Amino acid sequence: MRTIAAVTAAALLSMGAVSMAEAGSLGRPCTTAPEAQWLSLEQLKAKAEAQGYTVQKAKLKGACGELYARDATGARTELFVDPASGEIVAAERD
Repeated sequence: MRTIAAVTAAALLSMGAVSMAEAGSLGRPCTTAPEAQWLSLEQLKAKAEAQGYTVQKAKLKGACGELYARDATGARTELFVDPASGEIVAAERD
C-alpha cells in the first residue's frame, strides 16, 4: 500500500511540475524551427513595433520570444513570439 501511495504522490508532483513549466511557455513551444533559423531579439522587437507595440524588454525563453511591451493604448502586454518568424503567438495584458 505504501508503494502505491508513494508512486501516486510522485506522479501528482511530476504532473504539477509539468503544468507549471508549460504555463511559462503557453503549454507548447512557439516554434519547432532550429535555433539557427531564429531572428535576433532586435528583429523580433522591430516586428512587434511595426504592429504598434512599444517594446520595453525582450528575451528568449525556451523556444519562445517573450516581449514585454505596451500596446497602442498604453496597456502593459506580454507578447509570446515565434522566434523564427516573428509572429505573435499569444498576448497577455496586465
